[in-house]
Amino acid sequence: MLVHSKGARRAVWILFFVLFLPVFALPLLVIVAASFATSWSGALPSGPTLAHYQDIAHGDAGQALLTSVLTALAASAGALTVGTWAALAAERLGRRARRLVDGLFLLPVAVPSVVVGLSLLVAFSQPPFLLNGTPQIVIIAHTVLVTAFAYQSVTAALTRLDPAYEQSAAGLGARPGYVLWRVKLPLLLPSLTAAAGLCFALSMGELSATMMIYPPDWMPLPVQIFATTDRGSLFAGAALAVTLMAATLIVLLGVSRIRTKAAYR
Repeated sequence: MLVHSKGARRAVWILFFVLFLPVFALPLLVIVAASFATSWSGALPSGPTLAHYQDIAHGDAGQALLTSVLTALAASAGALTVGTWAALAAERLGRRARRLVDGLFLLPVAVPSVVVGLSLLVAFSQPPFLLNGTPQIVIIAHTVLVTAFAYQSVTAALTRLDPAYEQSAAGLGARPGYVLWRVKLPLLLPSLTAAAGLCFALSMGELSATMMIYPPDWMPLPVQIFATTDRGSLFAGAALAVTLMAATLIVLLGVSRIRTKAAYR
């Protein structure tokens, strides 16, 4: 820690817990507690039950969760592919052209996500690109929204990458394609896995654009959570939210345990 004084370190830790608990941890604990309750009239929930999770196991929530996972996986793969390719291409451009590419990729993040959903709904509602009412339009929307994060992550990793590795490989006669696949991309793998995890988590929780375009047979779990709580079933919605958080954390933990070749260097 940068603070060397024992008293100052203690004060920093106290400040951290004072800010962390009410802002981050307490809302999550409230959701978890509500998911096991039937009512909440006092300071603590009452009527402990597992009925909400039993309804999830036997209802449509499993299909909605699978829809969210498949959408997030497809969107993460697409965003990582496009973002990595764009970052590698932008590295070769001049300063002005690079700023233009940065602006294009950051544009979907700079506007509300509902605007992105509406624009895709209008763009793909007429032939020859008629995707309205299909799962593909949901995947495209999620890909558009999370590609900026993959692009920025890979761009930041490229600025920290030591060019000596590429220069050494090129000096030994390696072709550019070989240098890219066997030298550059392996060195970028930690950043690529981090970007994939971030894109997956953001896609799993995306709601605004999805509400504009999802078809009835492709309803992600956040949409079902919104519909459930909108009907007044707050405790059932809390159980769905806990399920969504648990599934996202499991995938993120799996991504964090991926050992890449660059981690051994």
